[in-house]
Amino acid sequence: MAIVGAYLLSPADPYIKGVLSLSGDPIQGNAIFQMNCAGCHGYQAEGNVGPSLQGVSNRKSGYGLIHQVISGDTPPMPKFQPSEKEMADLLSYLETL
Repeated sequence: MAIVGAYLLSPADPYIKGVLSLSGDPIQGNAIFQMNCAGCHGYQAEGNVGPSLQGVSNRKSGYGLIHQVISGDTPPMPKFQPSEKEMADLLSYLETL
């Protein structure tokens, strides 16, 4: 678990439960990715400053991906707190890679 804000982040966290309960839209997720992630991970998530995200959903669980995005635990990646729906959309896009 990681400390986020003033509380512990766990799979039982309401935000994570909310995200994982939603069906994401990979097209919307791609748009979110392009605006927030492509600068470091590349236009097609092939890697640039940040690592390639191709096949990332085979290496990390939904919880692991959410944690990675919102925690900022691996600098220089900044913390990013999308809405539950935006995060579900982003996860759905990442699953297509």
